[in-house]
Amino acid sequence: MGSMRATLPEIEMKDLVKQFVQDQDGAVTVDWVVLTAAIVGLSIAVIGTISGGALDQARGVGADLSSKSVITY
Repeated sequence: MGSMRATLPEIEMKDLVKQFVQDQDGAVTVDWVVLTAAIVGLSIAVIGTISGGALDQARGVGADLSSKSVITY
């Protein structure tokens, strides 16, 4: 009834899986994805840290400019 021989598609699939596991091209992509994620995470942390101080400075400058009078001739 059932044959134990591998069919052609099964052999091709095994070869494709073997080639995929041994291929190193994807490793470089993974490295770049991890590096990019680290840079994005660090950037978000830096922006979160300095945003409060930057907003306070901007409000101070705005208040100072609002208190000045403009002389026109």
